[in-house]
Amino acid sequence: MTLAASTIASRALADFTTSARYPDPAVRALDPSFSKYMVFFAAVEQVYRGDMAYTEGPCYFGDYRFLLWTEIPSNRILKWDETTGKVSVFREPSNYANGLTRDNQGRLIAAEHGRKVTRTEYDGSITVLADSFEGKPLNSPNDVVVASDDSVWFTDPPFGIAGNFSGVKAKSELPNNVYRIDPASGAITVAAGDVKAPNGLCFSPDEKLMYVVDSAAKPVTIRAYDVAADKKSLSNGRVFFTCGEGEAPDGIRCDVDGNVWAAYGAVKPGWDGVLCIDPGGKAIGHIGLPERAANLTFGGPKRNRLYMTTGRAIYSLYVNTQGATGA
Repeated sequence: MTLAASTIASRALADFTTSARYPDPAVRALDPSFSKYMVFFAAVEQVYRGDMAYTEGPCYFGDYRFLLWTEIPSNRILKWDETTGKVSVFREPSNYANGLTRDNQGRLIAAEHGRKVTRTEYDGSITVLADSFEGKPLNSPNDVVVASDDSVWFTDPPFGIAGNFSGVKAKSELPNNVYRIDPASGAITVAAGDVKAPNGLCFSPDEKLMYVVDSAAKPVTIRAYDVAADKKSLSNGRVFFTCGEGEAPDGIRCDVDGNVWAAYGAVKPGWDGVLCIDPGGKAIGHIGLPERAANLTFGGPKRNRLYMTTGRAIYSLYVNTQGATGA
């Protein structure tokens, strides 16, 4: 990005105000089927803007009414209290945590660029679920989800060890895999090894499909896999969605209707934000933001508030759907 473009982006971010018009023109139906997901009086809100370089991994705790997200370069996890609007540091250092989720027992699971996947126990102690495979250190776990059988699935590209911005520079010793951690034995297996650079991932509502972003494909793609009935493996990997030139999704989540909501970035003006893709692989809706989105999650008491992280801010939008369980 040029200095001029960076200055323009910074001003747009600083000057952001919630739209006074209804419906919000930032929420666009690319196909008539998206209209039913649009709430007429809902507008994109800037939940928080602060001294942050790159935010990721939003995770909503409905029982406590707060949102966690990661700020990778500063090596911390931040917390926004939904009832007071107060932002505080939840954990510092965070081992360069990136993607966050909760397991079925409500515990925090973190994919950390510090080459680990961890679980925060009820007493605050941290359990390492994975830090190596076949005797070699993981690359830099990027995003993570938990299935209904308690298995933990995560992507492991080398983004966090490529330099010292969002991790510590190191040599990659493993292929860029998608892994599964068995809930009973803790054994780690390769779920998918055919993704050039696996990034965001999510399950379909019925957990019969897993979607994985391939950030190194040219053009960038979202791949789909069939999940085995025992939820122990993936098969039949294929392209689900192909991005346009200069476009790339990052974090992804499914809603209860099986739509894939993708945090999106594009070189084309007006296309940074979130793209909604229907189960058939068709882009049906877009949420415009002042800068590219990195990740997202569904939150709120009804799981109908979409939280979106960008470089320096957190945004939200109420939508007329709900996040799939675990989204």
